[in-house]
Amino acid sequence: MILLSPSSDEESLELVWHRNPRKFSMKKVCFSAKTICSSVIAPGGRLKSLPGKMQPTLCPWPTWSWAWPPSSAASAGAKLDDFADFTTFGIATSLLLRTPNLMDNLLCMCYVLSVFVRLCFYSSGIPFMYRGLPCLYPSGILASASLLSGGNMVLLRVIAVPMILAMISQSFYPHDRILESQPWKKAVYAGGVLMVFCSSFSPACIYYLLWSASYFLFPMLIWSNKV
Repeated sequence: MILLSPSSDEESLELVWHRNPRKFSMKKVCFSAKTICSSVIAPGGRLKSLPGKMQPTLCPWPTWSWAWPPSSAASAGAKLDDFADFTTFGIATSLLLRTPNLMDNLLCMCYVLSVFVRLCFYSSGIPFMYRGLPCLYPSGILASASLLSGGNMVLLRVIAVPMILAMISQSFYPHDRILESQPWKKAVYAGGVLMVFCSSFSPACIYYLLWSASYFLFPMLIWSNKV
């Protein structure tokens, strides 16, 4: 068996032609375009000066600057994230408050609207700070209380009212990055993950209830970056 090592790109094209004639046309086009660009365009994207009629007036191959992720993709991702928060922590949680009673249905609507207002119109303008209670903590409190109490509607109504007021308030709460800033706070996060997979039903609900309630009642005393 004889191995051929071509000395130029033209000889490489000859080998491509003999091995796979169907791919030859595309290989040839790519080679021709590469040759033209290298002979006309200087390094850095500038045009070379060519004599006579060969002087080009406009380069047909513009230079592109790529950025990832694109701004449109980042904007769409943020909107999808808000939509997921609204459906999970807003609509799904509000169904815990829904009964045939008219007042309960009104409370359910108020809860959904408060989550909507919190997600759409509240921005603190301060780095690593939220304005208004983040909607995942009221959801955690209501879900844990509902599971531990067996769906006691009186208890859920009492809890839902301050949760609604906290979400639409102007109070400041620490950002998630601050909650992950110290080892003991990371241990709380790790404990939450272990509770999902390794704990029984009641201890997990108590763990999430205490975690969410501590963030709601003592955000700066316990969960600030200075603690």
